[in-house]
Amino acid sequence: MKILMYSVRDDEQDAIQAWAAAHQIQVDTNDLEFHPETADLVKGYGGLVIQQRSPIGGDASLYQSLAAAGLKQLTSRTAGVDTIDIPAAKAAGLVVTNVPAYSPNSVAEMSVAQTMRLIRNLEMFDQRISQQNFQWAGLQAREIRSLTVGIIGAGRIGGTAARLFHGLGAKVIAYDVVRHPELEDVLTYVDTKEDLLRQADVVDLHVDLNETSAGLIDAAALKLMKTDAYLINASRGPVIVTDDLVAALKAGEIAGCALDTVEGENALFNQNHQGEVLQDTNVAQLMQMPNVIITPHVGFYTNLAVKNMVDISLDDVLAILNGETTAHAF
Repeated sequence: MKILMYSVRDDEQDAIQAWAAAHQIQVDTNDLEFHPETADLVKGYGGLVIQQRSPIGGDASLYQSLAAAGLKQLTSRTAGVDTIDIPAAKAAGLVVTNVPAYSPNSVAEMSVAQTMRLIRNLEMFDQRISQQNFQWAGLQAREIRSLTVGIIGAGRIGGTAARLFHGLGAKVIAYDVVRHPELEDVLTYVDTKEDLLRQADVVDLHVDLNETSAGLIDAAALKLMKTDAYLINASRGPVIVTDDLVAALKAGEIAGCALDTVEGENALFNQNHQGEVLQDTNVAQLMQMPNVIITPHVGFYTNLAVKNMVDISLDDVLAILNGETTAHAF
């Protein structure tokens, strides 16, 4: 039995090698994304694991060719599976799995940290200090216990964020199509997204990317928010219409935002563009705004999360190849 993992980073190798040694299974890696032009590399392997933000591409024949080569599964070692044509994969007889909860704390803590930076004006203080301006006038902070935090998508990650915000003393409200009774000790559900946007001082997004969440925060949604409210996105870039966000920030419709993910991030994130003129004019504008924080989709990037993503994905591959089931299959 051999397993091939695509798009492997150096920081994943220790966990991969430890898992391979513990299970006495050969696990090979490369640093390439999985696309039709790189798919031939999987020939001779029994298991396939990918991790990428750009779509696999191709058509149904790609998935049929994987099945014809003897593969039984296609595993993403992240939560997102929007890169995979799941119906085509299932039609070919492939079991698609993901890692839905590699570490809810990793992303939830990122949201809390970014919220704290925004409400304490730390980004603006950093900019002043870099210019040797040590004045504090005009940058009075707000205490988190005085705020209402609105979470859209109170699942594993959003629920963890709710508990963290509640622990800091914030009032937490949430909007989700599924209500979780076990969270009602730390949050109050509202009936509509619009209700949440009107009430929240901080809007924290934790939704999957699908046809109902794409464009979830558009011009109309931003106009419902308080003018002194903040927007946090550690979910997926297309959840926010970036053109509308830029316009809202310029018009002073919201106080600021923290973005760990943006539309079109594949052309920028995890790449070095020092000295270049950014072609993404929206990101370039956002970077010039003192009330905006941008990070390159690193909410997942913690020691525990990286290990869990490797271990859980490989455990699922092994289970499927052994004819067993996994709770992470689609």
